[in-house]
Amino acid sequence: MNVATALKYNFETGIYRPPSEGGSYSLLIRVTRNCPWNRCEFCSMYKGEKFELRTPEEVKADIDSIAAICNSLKSISRKLGYNGEMNRNVAIALLEKTPEFNTGHGFVMVYDWLSAGGKTAFLQDANSLILPTQKLVDILKHLRKTFPSLNRVTSYARSRTLAQRKPEELTAIRKAGLDRLHVGLETGDDVLLKRIKKGVTSEGHISGGRKAMEAGFQLSEYWMPGLGGKEMWEGHARNTARVLSAINPDYIRSRPFFPAPGSPLFEANSRGELQLLSPREQLMELKVMIEGLNVTSKVCFDHAGNHWRGKQGGLLFTQSYEGYKFPEYKNRVLQLIQEGIDIVQHTPHFHL
Repeated sequence: MNVATALKYNFETGIYRPPSEGGSYSLLIRVTRNCPWNRCEFCSMYKGEKFELRTPEEVKADIDSIAAICNSLKSISRKLGYNGEMNRNVAIALLEKTPEFNTGHGFVMVYDWLSAGGKTAFLQDANSLILPTQKLVDILKHLRKTFPSLNRVTSYARSRTLAQRKPEELTAIRKAGLDRLHVGLETGDDVLLKRIKKGVTSEGHISGGRKAMEAGFQLSEYWMPGLGGKEMWEGHARNTARVLSAINPDYIRSRPFFPAPGSPLFEANSRGELQLLSPREQLMELKVMIEGLNVTSKVCFDHAGNHWRGKQGGLLFTQSYEGYKFPEYKNRVLQLIQEGIDIVQHTPHFHL
């Protein structure tokens, strides 16, 4: 690929995105590199990596490069008589014309995104809202102008960052085109938050979540069943329910805790300092948390870690990204939890 062609088609993407932004559905736009906090004891995703802000000029150049690939694909599609639609013949024709696309993942991501309708985009990496407001607004406006087919743009955000933003800043970001935020709550228990070095208190979680809701964002809050182990399960469950009820986000997503190799909690578990819950104990903890929820949220089990089984042998919960609407389906979720508890009979009993 000559220099001019390389510049025209070159763009950068990160690795991570939420399950609901995965597959072929979201265009990945990297506005920061790695995580600005990077101290959480349960996480190994960005350990050893330097956090960097990208400039609006860099990001907008990436957006333009992606648009160039889209235009090339659509042009070939029209020439082949497919009226701009994507299929295998279109992809092969562009790869034959520009074989260098075979060496990178970017072309496949863009092709899959177009094939899925080009409807959603996800801003990477761990906390896009740490960018100065006007710079993020500039990027969002360019993204929306370049790809008018987008009906949702999403990002990760930290509660602490949201809590520190002025309401008018958050409103400006939302109006510029950022629709949905994914926040790692993990737990609402202050003792556990300090132990895992989350860098925020329960009140900080509530403040940040409420600010996001008041600004009009769709808000997904993630919590981690099992994060407190055998020692801290009850405070974890009850205080997580308390904090989530105070926020009342659009979505509550369960992301069960498993020690990630390379993380401090993995090492703690290896040394016997962290005793993990059994499957039955996990479900008992989940029962306490769900019982304490007073929300109108959609409660979701869309992460692969939610692998408890029901009486028919299949997954206990649906892994739909839309989950169960509360309070209408709260009793149904509690019934399913009890079904799972009844099935897991050969694990140690968990005393409430």
